[in-house]
Amino acid sequence: MKSSIYSSIYFLWIVSWSLTAGAQGTSGVEAAEVQTVQPKIMVIPFTKEGEDLRFVLEEDINRRIAITKIKEAFDSRSFTTVDFIARLKVAKDNNLFMTDNQTDIKSQIIQMSGADIYVQAEIDDQNGQSGRSVTVLLTGYEASTGNSLSNKVGNSGTFFTDDIGKLTSKAVERIAEDFLNVLQVKFTEIVNNGKSVMVDVGFDLGSPYSMASEVGDEGLPLSDQLEIWMEENAFKNNYHIQGTTDSKMIFDDVRIPLKDPVTGNNYNPNKFALEIFMFLRKIGLKPSKDIKGNTIFITIN
Repeated sequence: MKSSIYSSIYFLWIVSWSLTAGAQGTSGVEAAEVQTVQPKIMVIPFTKEGEDLRFVLEEDINRRIAITKIKEAFDSRSFTTVDFIARLKVAKDNNLFMTDNQTDIKSQIIQMSGADIYVQAEIDDQNGQSGRSVTVLLTGYEASTGNSLSNKVGNSGTFFTDDIGKLTSKAVERIAEDFLNVLQVKFTEIVNNGKSVMVDVGFDLGSPYSMASEVGDEGLPLSDQLEIWMEENAFKNNYHIQGTTDSKMIFDDVRIPLKDPVTGNNYNPNKFALEIFMFLRKIGLKPSKDIKGNTIFITIN
């Protein structure tokens, strides 16, 4: 009967992919300039409940071995890798983490990396009478929205060996090519069509406004003001309205640019939420905003 030696080990791969960046301004006008960026990858252990992301690698040599082997597989395909342990040490020494919440720490690391994509790898090590094997599950996500891009499962096969790193490497090698090919296709789609976010606009319980309220200099209903603004500011004017009621308006697929058209830095849902916030303030409303993953919540007070 097989027994798990160290099961459910997770990692995040942070990837800044080779990209073709078409810039998008607030007026919806596209720029034709093309920029190519070399890929950048950082491996991060995903912590289970009770584990601290800042210390887990220091206590588990098997995880350090697995991280190194997966890094080597991507290095062999001309990716640039970043030493997570070194980056984490710098962040700890400089007290850059302002929270003990593991989700917030992960988000801070992703943000500090400047990554476009992170890849989570779950590694399961099984040891039985017929030998030892390692199974690797890779799942790629767009960093700022959390949208899934690619996933593959690979197995090392069964061998009589204690070299977990070698088995991990075999499992990764068997799926790396297909995984990266799918990731490239999906990432190219993001470059061309933008990242997808959801925008949920509602009202505070005491708000005197509704979607039918006439606001702004033109005196148009708020729902029409929002749609006109979204058409002008969504990437390539690409958006979809899920539905509108008197108390809520939901845009279930709004595309935002991959890169900020002014700074060239990664563009994220928070920046788009800020633009919506500023627009609503401009037409005389008092909004608040909250961002959870790829969903932007706007509440009008």
